[in-house]
Amino acid sequence: MAREGSGLFAVFRVLGRFSGHVPHVLRYHSRHGEFYLGVAVGRSVHTYNVSTRRPGNTLPQDITCLAADRMLIFASYDNTLHAFARNKEVVHTYEGHKARIHLLQPFGDHVISVDVDNVLIVWNIQSEEEYLQIDFDKATFAVSALLHPSTYLNKILLGSEQGTLQLWNIRSNKLLYSFPGWGLAVTTLEQAPAVDVVAVGLVSGNIIVHNIKFDETLMKFQQDWGPITAISFRTADGHPVMAAGSPVGHIALWDLEEKKLMCQMQDAHSTAIAGMTFVPGEPLLITNGADNALRVWIFDGPGGTGRVLRSRMGHSAPPTKIRYHGQNGEQILSAGQDGTLQSFSTVHEKFNKSLGRGSINKKKSKKKGLKLDTMALPPITAFASEVAHQSDWDGIVACHQGYITCTTWNYQKTSMGAHKLKPEEFSKHKPIDICATAVDITSCGNFAVIGMSTGQVDVYNMQSGIHRGRYGKETAHEGAIRGVAVDGLNQLVITAGSEGLIKFWKFKMKDLVYSTELSSSPSGILLHRDSGILGISFDDFTISVLDIETRKIVRTFSGHHGQINDMTFSPDGRWLITSSMDCSIKTWDLPSGCLIDCFLVDSAAVSLTMSPTGDFLASAHVDDLGIYLWSNRSLYSLVSLRPLPADYEPSLVTLPSTCPMQDVHVSEDEEPCDEMIEYVSPEQLGEQLVTLSLLPESRWKNLLNLDIIKKKNKPREPPKVPKSAPFFIPTLPGLIPRYIPPEEENDTQSKVVNLGVLAQKSDFYIHLEEALSTNEYKAPLELLKSLGPSNIEVELRGLAPEGGGSMEVMLSFLRMIGMMLNKKYNFELAQAYLALFLKLHLRILSSEPKLLEELSKLSMQLEETWIHLRALFNQSLCVLTYMKSALL
Repeated sequence: MAREGSGLFAVFRVLGRFSGHVPHVLRYHSRHGEFYLGVAVGRSVHTYNVSTRRPGNTLPQDITCLAADRMLIFASYDNTLHAFARNKEVVHTYEGHKARIHLLQPFGDHVISVDVDNVLIVWNIQSEEEYLQIDFDKATFAVSALLHPSTYLNKILLGSEQGTLQLWNIRSNKLLYSFPGWGLAVTTLEQAPAVDVVAVGLVSGNIIVHNIKFDETLMKFQQDWGPITAISFRTADGHPVMAAGSPVGHIALWDLEEKKLMCQMQDAHSTAIAGMTFVPGEPLLITNGADNALRVWIFDGPGGTGRVLRSRMGHSAPPTKIRYHGQNGEQILSAGQDGTLQSFSTVHEKFNKSLGRGSINKKKSKKKGLKLDTMALPPITAFASEVAHQSDWDGIVACHQGYITCTTWNYQKTSMGAHKLKPEEFSKHKPIDICATAVDITSCGNFAVIGMSTGQVDVYNMQSGIHRGRYGKETAHEGAIRGVAVDGLNQLVITAGSEGLIKFWKFKMKDLVYSTELSSSPSGILLHRDSGILGISFDDFTISVLDIETRKIVRTFSGHHGQINDMTFSPDGRWLITSSMDCSIKTWDLPSGCLIDCFLVDSAAVSLTMSPTGDFLASAHVDDLGIYLWSNRSLYSLVSLRPLPADYEPSLVTLPSTCPMQDVHVSEDEEPCDEMIEYVSPEQLGEQLVTLSLLPESRWKNLLNLDIIKKKNKPREPPKVPKSAPFFIPTLPGLIPRYIPPEEENDTQSKVVNLGVLAQKSDFYIHLEEALSTNEYKAPLELLKSLGPSNIEVELRGLAPEGGGSMEVMLSFLRMIGMMLNKKYNFELAQAYLALFLKLHLRILSSEPKLLEELSKLSMQLEETWIHLRALFNQSLCVLTYMKSALL
């Protein structure tokens, strides 16, 4: 049985994705008077103005090419081209290419696209039809760059991998001129501010500023960092500057008047410069790269070099560990393989922070630069954070891959902290084979507990960095420490060793309290401090849950088929959510001990964290730069928390895009298998059970005492007739209020009694008569259950011959009671109705042989049922008395 996606979590959006390998586009909106920047991020297009970001639409696959004109943004994936309007709606789709599109050029009312098979198609934007198609021979002219020269009507300039250039008139489909080129592949073409002048970037790192009207080279520049990836000219602000990007992330700025290198901006990006654009009329340069960074540089300082004015950046290498920071559920701390620790806001990206890269010596790191930094610390593998006292001292402690020293970090200052924590015996020499493997911070923020690969567990003061003790004589465990946890009151420290032991230590005295052996070697532990529940993941892909109060394993789960990467608890401690290398994310319900949700993702989740407010689950994945948010459906819709069947097959869920997603509604013809199905309890769970009715006691308990109650409630004087009409609507007597229809209201009441009314048979009487022949007593019983005590007495009085009844109807009533005793339901009603019947008609019953025979059968049935019930009652009372009095 398969269910679509996850029943518990809905895709929401991704955090920390800002740029990819696709060059950005800049377009001017004349009505708004603003420049808008379009950036392709995975399957989405982000649109920025000066201060805000707007998520655009999402395409089915990753965007490979991007372009823009005055009104539309063009984005392609594979062999399909789409046009966006208002940054959101796909208004045009162009299908006709057989291979992946890699070049785009808007061209007035047309857009030109070139695919990797060397086919150039000119599309009519509005009609979505092909205007022209040109096939080039790959051997002689493989198109690698595309440009519409300024003021050249209907003409495009094409660059090739062979180094030649061609100028085409696409209206007449004619080749106008072939440029011999420079014998090197053309990587980029850019229009210079001067008419007829084009900058040509070559694979060798040469930049040729060429006049295409006279086929003359005006100037040449050489860049030593590999092929030219992007070129841009600074225009209209009096500085003739050309910027060129390189595959290593450096930018060179050339003075076109002096014809020389003006300055270099090294490490502008940690990967190749994908796109680079000067904002027209302003000293601003916008760059983006595959390192997930988008930067705006301003040139306002001496020497012509730029400084970062504004930036949006995430991890340039995949995150390895993510955890929510604080209790408001608004910040997620993330450690990446790029060595940085960053904070991402779930509210708005303007609140994002980068705490920087870990370094042995920060001053030396700054001098050496990004690429040559030998002081950089390896990536963080585990960290713990606490908001208590974070404004007074460092509130984050982290251990690094294969490194013995743990670092502290300051969230408020957004930088690395003051202390480096490592055992004193290693202060002079650093062993290669020893490293910190696990870390935790106390809820008060005062102490950090660090576990080592040697089995040592040390405590440090977070404010001073002083070593405060060690658990065990030499080592806490014989094997490497796989996890450490401190409880919420700083009473216990729990450590897990690779040899298969879990140990409980007194936090202050460092004494061993308890040790228990596990079924196999643990791979990690996670403590839910509020409930005192410890989750333990094992190397054999199973999970156990241990209660730290009783120190017993209370739950064991199995079902993953790969290494368990991470675990997280829901805020109330009811769910344990786990991720594994088998690409599944599973939710286990701890009270019932069952798997309640499971879904698959494209790439395995390496880290999971659940919001302290319970609204989102965040995940980080293998080879993915983003942090993905999943909304908790149980907060806003009915969700079934029933256990999944043994044959359940999880379905693949596409990871969230950068646009917030809406929950997909199930269509009417589909079975809503992931919604809560309302359970209606049957009248009787099993035929062998004796069950009572759901009626209130007032309906049946006082049936035998009605005459006493009537005497007590008898009015002392007759009721007075109201002088004026009542302000309320008159109702009929009965338990269920019903209004008197207008035709029944008469101003003049007749004092003549209609004797025909007295002779009428009641509904109950008629149903009993019918039941004599059909033997179906459900209808009279349901009618009797709907009546009040007084009406029941009236109905039962009317069964006797002197009340207008008959012996057959009395016999029918007794059979109805017999049916109730046979079916063993409405047991207390059967007792009450029979008791009232006997009280009213005892004289007639004793004189009629048929009725006496029926009564003797009923007596035997009653005795049988009551003996069985009494035995059960006595047994339950004995057990209850023992439980209350015995010392357990």
